Amino acid sequence: MEKKNLVIVGGGSTYTLGIVMSLIAEKETLPLNKLVFYDTDAERQEKIAKATAVILKERYPELETFEYTTDKSKAFTDMDVAFLQIRTGGLKMREKDEQIPLKYGVVGQETCGPGGMAYGMRSIPDMIELIHDIRSYTDDAWILNYTNPAAIVAEALQREFPEDDRLLNICDMPIAIMKSYADMLGKDVWDLVPEYFGLNHFGWFTKIEDKDGTDYTEVIKEKIINEGFVPTDEEIANDESWKKTFAQARKMLMDFPEFLPNTYLQYYLYPEALAAKEVPDNTRARQVINGRQRRVHDQCDHIISTQSTEGIELTDDVHGVYMVKAAASLMYHMNEIYIVMVKNNGIISNIPHDAMVEVPAMLARSGPRPFSVGEVPTFYKGMMENQLAYEKLVVDAYFEKSYNKALQALTLNRTVTDVEKAKLILDDLIEENKGYWPELH
Repeated sequence: MEKKNLVIVGGGSTYTLGIVMSLIAEKETLPLNKLVFYDTDAERQEKIAKATAVILKERYPELETFEYTTDKSKAFTDMDVAFLQIRTGGLKMREKDEQIPLKYGVVGQETCGPGGMAYGMRSIPDMIELIHDIRSYTDDAWILNYTNPAAIVAEALQREFPEDDRLLNICDMPIAIMKSYADMLGKDVWDLVPEYFGLNHFGWFTKIEDKDGTDYTEVIKEKIINEGFVPTDEEIANDESWKKTFAQARKMLMDFPEFLPNTYLQYYLYPEALAAKEVPDNTRARQVINGRQRRVHDQCDHIISTQSTEGIELTDDVHGVYMVKAAASLMYHMNEIYIVMVKNNGIISNIPHDAMVEVPAMLARSGPRPFSVGEVPTFYKGMMENQLAYEKLVVDAYFEKSYNKALQALTLNRTVTDVEKAKLILDDLIEENKGYWPELH
């Protein structure tokens, strides 16, 4: 197989080591000639990159070149594929996204509700600039974007780059959920074939089969209801917040047993209960700062100081492997099936054709070939159309610099619904996001 050149944009992310370990685990699937990290935060990236250099020396000696840079020309020249994972404003702004809604009794979460809108409005300009930057150096590279909130980002990028057929928005949450399904069945997650429909962080599995065609959907439902549901992906398995999230998914299934829900639906179906459980001084952002970020940075410091990974537990994760396998399927024409975001164009026949939907698609050299879903039942259609209207209004608000559209978006969102609350939250978000958001009129 021809070796490829890969750039990871957001090289300073705490998820980067997991992606590196996934590239090592999948080196036969996606063999690399060159790996580059790019980040605008040189100091944050340097720690991750110096540790990565040691890891690669030990475990990927056949990789010819590894570099890290803040120079766009060095990062994007001669690239075959780019993985995008930026966080505009960092964890500091994520904490504000979560705390501000909680002041008013509304869910504080990074991709859902008002926090998702705030993060989305910050992400859009940087993502648009980034895609333009990459395309100024290469027209052919595949760009796999998993920057959150993916639904809002995907809608904005579709408007800005409607003809770019090598730009794919992708999310790892469905495969993380499938990992738990696989483990409860005693199967390899890569042997499961999903049927799924929805928007990003807002969807449902309708069927789970294995590659021999055996349908395990009802078995999974029964196991979840009777035995419970827990996260088993290495990255989240021991995280108390994720354990509660998967437990809540069991409640969602019991309340609406027709389909298996994406875990993020909890914020829209039980917004008051979820908001009441949050502690403003210890939101998810603070837990990440004190948890995963500290753990990863401590690992990096040890690796750098000893110039060895001995004694350090480093593993690939389903998040990273998913990205690597999807990229390989695109570039090597493997025709494997992955859940990705694509323009609807009738895939789900009873929602708008211009919606960015999340569905299974066969990934080939020519791009994603999504599978038809057909009509979805009224309840799910109504939920999706409400969420879709919110997402489109957020993007309208950004491009039109419209306060009114932003207010309409928050008022529609199921985590808010109240106009007066929406105004208070919006005004606080505007104040906190000065310099990130466009000035709304």
